[in-house]
Amino acid sequence: MTGPFAIPVRDLVHRAGEMREHSFEVPAPEKWGEGLVSVAEGETVAVDVRLESVHEGILVSGDVDTEYTGVCGRCLTDIAQGLQVEFQELFAYPGEDEADFEVQDDHVDLETLVREAVVLSLPFQPVCQPDCPGLDPATGERLTESAGAELSQPADPRWAALQDFTPDVPRSRGDDPTEES
Repeated sequence: MTGPFAIPVRDLVHRAGEMREHSFEVPAPEKWGEGLVSVAEGETVAVDVRLESVHEGILVSGDVDTEYTGVCGRCLTDIAQGLQVEFQELFAYPGEDEADFEVQDDHVDLETLVREAVVLSLPFQPVCQPDCPGLDPATGERLTESAGAELSQPADPRWAALQDFTPDVPRSRGDDPTEES
């Protein structure tokens, strides 16, 4: 056996219909993910797995619970959120047919399978909260901290006439034609 994600299956090999369940927690052996968020090296990865012997090999179904950390894609605030992932894969018996995963030396090694499931489930554009307003394009401050502050210039003067159709939006200075300079 190699690594903390390897599970012995000697008692299941070539016994179609047999089933066993395992639960274990291991630290992530390395950083998983390269985007704005990732699972840090050493972060606890909890795995609940069911191994079922079928004619072609060992069918592995399971759930992974862990936590990812990184920054919000809108306001760049640090975030840490839990992640739950389901996976299922057939570990084929060694033979003539090529398979992505194989039973090796009477064990199945789940590390690659678990890592791929976790990395593919990480959000591409993570947010600290679903309605995160992001950063103010003019000042660079978080909009949640500077809520209510008026812009000194309109976003684009060509659109200023459209503000007449949205009376609930405060006008920027210099937009009101009745205002004297």
